[in-house]
Amino acid sequence: MRVALLVTCINDALYPETGKAVVGLLERLGVEVDFPAAQTCCGQPMVNTGYLDEAVPVVRTFVEAFAGYDAIVVPSGSCTGSVRHQHAMVARRSGDAGLGQAVGEISPRVHELTEFLVDVLGVTDVGASFPHRVAYHPTCHSLRMLGVGDRPRRLLEAVRGLELVDLPQAEECCGFGGTFAVKNADTSVAMGADKARHVRESGAEVLVAGDNSCLMHIGGLLSRQRSGVRVMHLAEVLASTEDGP
Repeated sequence: MRVALLVTCINDALYPETGKAVVGLLERLGVEVDFPAAQTCCGQPMVNTGYLDEAVPVVRTFVEAFAGYDAIVVPSGSCTGSVRHQHAMVARRSGDAGLGQAVGEISPRVHELTEFLVDVLGVTDVGASFPHRVAYHPTCHSLRMLGVGDRPRRLLEAVRGLELVDLPQAEECCGFGGTFAVKNADTSVAMGADKARHVRESGAEVLVAGDNSCLMHIGGLLSRQRSGVRVMHLAEVLASTEDGP
C-alpha cells in the first residue's frame, strides 16, 4: 500500500514535530510513508472565505501531488474535511470535468489519522506509553463533518500509563474556526475562555486534540492563565514510547 502524508500548512509552518510524529508512528506500525514535496495548502482558508475561484489551482496541485497513492493520511480533521467535502465543490465551479474526475477518485482515499489507524490498519493499541493525566478535545470538523466518533478515545485508552479524564462540555467549539477568530475576535476569545475553563476543571495535565489549530487557540489561553496545562497533538502522544519522547 502506497501511503502519503499531507502534513497541513499549520504543522509545516508552526508544528513540524506533529508531522514527524505521524511518520514515526506509522513506520513503527510497519507503514512506509511518502512526503510528496509538491504538496501545498488544502485550500480550506480560501473556500471558507468565499474565494472559490482562487482555490481551483490549489485543488489542482493537490490531486497532482497525491495521484497514485492508495491512502493519504492527514493529522487534521479540518483539512481532511476540506479535501473530502470542499474539493468537489471547487472542481464543479471550475467547469473542468477532468479535475472533477480526479477529485472524485482521490478524495475517498484521504483519511484523518485516527480513521487510518482504526479503520484501515485495524489497530487501536499502537504500542504507545504516556504516563500523564489527559483530556481529549474533539475538534469540530472531526466530530461533525467527519464523524470520527470514539476512534481517538479508543486509541488514547490503549496508551500505557495514560489516565483519560472527562472534559466538561467536550463537544462545544473552542472558538478558533480559522478566519472566524480574526473576523469575530471577541466571540472567539469568549468561546476559548469557556473551553480553557473546562480544561482546568478536568484536572488534566495535558489537553490532546487532532488539530493543532484548535490547540494553538486553547493553548494560548491556558498559557496566559498560567494554568500549567500543556497541549499536544494526538499524533505526538501516540508516537510516545517508554524509550522515547
